[in-house]
Amino acid sequence: MLKGFKKVISIVSIAAIVLGMQSPVLGSSANTKNNGKGAGLSKDNGRKWSVVESGEINYVTNRNGPTLGYSVNSGVEYIIKGGYAFKDLNKNKKLDKYEDWRLSVEERAKDLSSKMSIEQISGLMLYSSHQSINSAELTEAQRSYIVNDNLRHVLITRVASPETAAQWNNHAQALAEGLGLGIPLNNSSDPRHGSDSSAEFNAGAGGDISMWPESIGLAATFDPEIIEEFGEIASKEYRALGISTALSPQIDIATDPRWYRFPGTFGEDPNLSADMARAYADGFQTSSGEDEIANAWGYTSVNTMAKHWPGGGSGEAGRDAHYPFGKYAVYPGNNFDEHLIPFLKGAFDLKGGTGSVSAIMPYYTISWNQDTKYGENVGNSYSKYMINDLLRNKYGYEGVITTDWGITEDIGYEIDDMEKFGYGTSWGVEHLTVPERFYKVIMNGVDQFGGVDESDDILAAYEMGVEEHGEEFMRNRFEESAVRLLKNIFQVGLFENPYLDVKETSETVGNAEFMEAGFEAQLKSIVMLKNKDNVLPLKAKNNKKLTAYVPERWYPPVKARFGGGVTPGYFAVPFNLDVVKKYFHVTNDPSKADFALVGIKSPDGGLGYSVEDRKSGGNGYLPITLQYGEYTAEFAREVSIAGGHPTEDFTNRSYKGKTVTAANTKDLDLVLETKKKMGDKPVIVSINMSTPSVLAEFEGKVDGILVNFGVQDQAILDIVSGNVEPSGLLPFQMPANMKTVEEQYEDVPHDMEVHIDTEGNAYDFTFGLNWDGVINDSRVEKYRTVD
Repeated sequence: MLKGFKKVISIVSIAAIVLGMQSPVLGSSANTKNNGKGAGLSKDNGRKWSVVESGEINYVTNRNGPTLGYSVNSGVEYIIKGGYAFKDLNKNKKLDKYEDWRLSVEERAKDLSSKMSIEQISGLMLYSSHQSINSAELTEAQRSYIVNDNLRHVLITRVASPETAAQWNNHAQALAEGLGLGIPLNNSSDPRHGSDSSAEFNAGAGGDISMWPESIGLAATFDPEIIEEFGEIASKEYRALGISTALSPQIDIATDPRWYRFPGTFGEDPNLSADMARAYADGFQTSSGEDEIANAWGYTSVNTMAKHWPGGGSGEAGRDAHYPFGKYAVYPGNNFDEHLIPFLKGAFDLKGGTGSVSAIMPYYTISWNQDTKYGENVGNSYSKYMINDLLRNKYGYEGVITTDWGITEDIGYEIDDMEKFGYGTSWGVEHLTVPERFYKVIMNGVDQFGGVDESDDILAAYEMGVEEHGEEFMRNRFEESAVRLLKNIFQVGLFENPYLDVKETSETVGNAEFMEAGFEAQLKSIVMLKNKDNVLPLKAKNNKKLTAYVPERWYPPVKARFGGGVTPGYFAVPFNLDVVKKYFHVTNDPSKADFALVGIKSPDGGLGYSVEDRKSGGNGYLPITLQYGEYTAEFAREVSIAGGHPTEDFTNRSYKGKTVTAANTKDLDLVLETKKKMGDKPVIVSINMSTPSVLAEFEGKVDGILVNFGVQDQAILDIVSGNVEPSGLLPFQMPANMKTVEEQYEDVPHDMEVHIDTEGNAYDFTFGLNWDGVINDSRVEKYRTVD
C-alpha cells in the first residue's frame, strides 16, 4: 500500500460518517481496488457497495471488487447490478459487457471494440506528439485531439511538478470520460528517472522523482534484481503521475560502439540484455495481492513497450536512423538473429505472470537486405516481413505494435534539412502518399502511430482498404487493433478509476525510500577501470582531510537535436563543490593539493554527417570518432554497404580518409594539463560515459579511472573516498583504437581489440575493479564471453 493511506482516509471520514460507513481507498489508480478488504461496507440488505462524494470526483467501493472513480462533471453515473456498482460509461442506463469489471479483459475489449465507430477506433490508433505538462489545465490542442480526434494515448515528457501532473491527469480523464463510450486516457512516458549530478542525496529526504543511473548504468550492475526493483518503484511513481505505459525498455543490443543511443540500452551482449529486459518488464508490469486484477496485471502495473524491433543497434558506421544519413541497419556479420534474443528470451518470456511486454516499437531503420521473402528495403514498420511474417506469425506476438514517432510524414528535401530533427522518417517509402503509408503499415499488423495527433490519414487508409478488400474485412482489421489497444487500458484498471489524489501523488513520487534505492543503484553502477598502486580509496591522513584540486572543464557548444539553436560553450567545475567539500578540502592551487579529481565526458564524435562537407563537394558523410584527438578514417570502408536517399544522387556513403575531431577534445587537454601541474601526485579521472571510448590517449598518464553512466556527484565521491567499494562491470568492450572500431562488424558483439592498460588489465566486457583488484565473481562467471 502506498504511503499516505491513513491520511487519505481521514480526508473523507466525515462524508463516510454521514453515509454510515467507512470510506473506500482513494487516490492514485494504484489504490482503486481494495477488493472489499477492510472497507467496512454496509451489509444492510446484502448491499455490496458504498459511496463517498468527494468534491469533483465521486467514489464507489465494491466489496470484493474495485473502487470506482468518476467525475461529477462528466455526466457518468454508477448503476447497480447483482448488488454491485458499475460505471455507466456510455450513459445508456444499462450494464454493457465492457462496463462489467467481473468479466475478463478480453471479453470487455471485444465488446467495446464492436461498439466503436471507425472514427473512434482511428482515434485509439493515435499516439500524441510529445506533451509538456506545464499547467493543470489542458491546452486547446490537447482538448482538440481528445474531443475531435478521439485520441486516448498521450506521451508526456516534462511535467512542472508531480502535483501539476496529477491535476492535469484528472482534468484530462474527466474530459475523456464524458465523451462517447467513456474510454480513459492511457498516458505514457519515455524514461524519466535520470539523475541530477549536482543534487545531494540525504538519507530520509525526498525529491521530485527517484534518481537512477541510465539503462547502460543499470546494466553495469549485472544484477537483474536491481532492474526489477527499479521497475517496481518506477511503476508506482508513474501511476502516481497518471502514467500507465512506459515507452521502454530499450533492448537493442548496441553492437556498434559509435551509436549515440548506446546509453539507453543494456549494452552489447544479447544474454545480459535479455535478462535485464525481463527484469525491467516484470518490475513494471507485475501487480500482486490486492493490487492484482488478473494474470498479474493490476492497479500498480504499468504497460511496457519494448524497443526497437528487430534491433536498431547496427546502423552503418554507428549512424542513427532518426536521420536520413543513418537510415540503414547493416549486417556484415550475418548476425541478424542474435539481435532478436533480448525480445525472444527476455521481453517475450517474463516470469512475473504477465507473460510478455504489452507493446513493441519497431525502429526507423531499414534492415538492409534482411527481408528474405519480399525483398523490400523499407523502414521496419513498413516491412511486411519484419512485422507480419516474423513478429506476428513466426514469433506469435499478440500485443500492441506502435510505430516510432513521425514515420508517416514527408521527409525534408532540402540539404539543410538533413541535420534537422522533426521532419518525417518514411525511409524506403518516400514515394508513397501519406495515406498510402498509413495503409501499408496497418496492413502489416501495426496497431498505432507514434507522434500523430489527427486521425484524417488513418480514416483515408481505411477507405483504401474498403476499396481493395471490402467493408467487413477492414472493419475486422480495425477491431483487431482496437482490442489489443483496449486490453492495455483495461488490464491496468483505468476504466474503473483513472483519477489521482494530488496529496498522495506528492507523498509517493520521489519519496525517501525510493530515493535511497535509486542512489544505491547508482553506487553499484560505477565501474573502476584503473587503480594504479592502489591509490584509491583516498582516505584522510592523521585524521586530516585530503585536499583536492578540481579543475574547470570546457563545456562545448551544443546544437539542439530537436531544434532550438545552439547552447554556447562555457567553463565550469564539473562537480558540485559543496558536495566535494564534505569529503575533501578544495584548492585552486595544484601545488597545495594532495590529488586532482578531473571530471570529463566520453568523446562526442558527432553524428556522422556534415552539411558543410556536402556543400563543399563531398558526400556529406564523416566518421564518428570515439577518441578525443584528431582522427582520420584510414581504415574505413572504401564503399558503404548501403546507401540511397531521394536527396542524394549517389549510393556510396564512404568517409574513408576524412578527418574529424571530437567536440569535447579539450577534455583530453584538461587531463594532460592537470597531470603536468600535479607532477607525481595522483590524478583521478571520472568519466561520464555515453559510448565506449578510446582511452589510450591519456590512460597511461593517470592513476585512477572511474566510469559512471549518469550518477550524482555524491556517488562518485563515495567511491573515491572509500565510503563504498566499487562493484560495477563494463557492459561493453572498450576499444584499443579507432582501427578496431572501423574494422568491427556493426551487427556483431564482442568483436573488437580491447584496450590493455599500464597495469596489464584488459578493458573487456565484464571487466571491473574493486579494492582487491579484478572482480571475478558469479556475475562475471555467468556473463563472460569465451572466444
